[in-house]
Amino acid sequence: MHIKGNVITAVAIYVLGLVASTVTGNADSHGNKFVHSRAFKGQVYVMYQDHMSLYTYDRDQVGVSNCKDECATNWVPALLDAGTQLGESYTLIKRADGKMQAAFRGMPLYLYSKDQVPGDINGDGIDSVWHLARP
Repeated sequence: MHIKGNVITAVAIYVLGLVASTVTGNADSHGNKFVHSRAFKGQVYVMYQDHMSLYTYDRDQVGVSNCKDECATNWVPALLDAGTQLGESYTLIKRADGKMQAAFRGMPLYLYSKDQVPGDINGDGIDSVWHLARP
């Protein structure tokens, strides 16, 4: 009976831990599985669906991406399918090539090609025009 009680207690603790982590994750997220903001490594910033950091470009305008050609090779637009439903403060904008790009508060979002793993923020501050997107 003692072993059965320990197993039940262990299962209950595990389930409570899963519930707590889910509630905490949702509390930090201001988006959905495609684009969201979360605390990571002591900072809160906007992330793509694969949890890679997203950036904004000072030369863009609300609803308009000005990063094209070579720029878009280094700063990859955060593309999503047309009609993708996004969370609070996130929208899709249409790029000049017709593709749909995620935007935060209207500003187009980009991945930096030199970020290799989630948590990399190597693009923040480059040329004083690229900035980690923050809520």
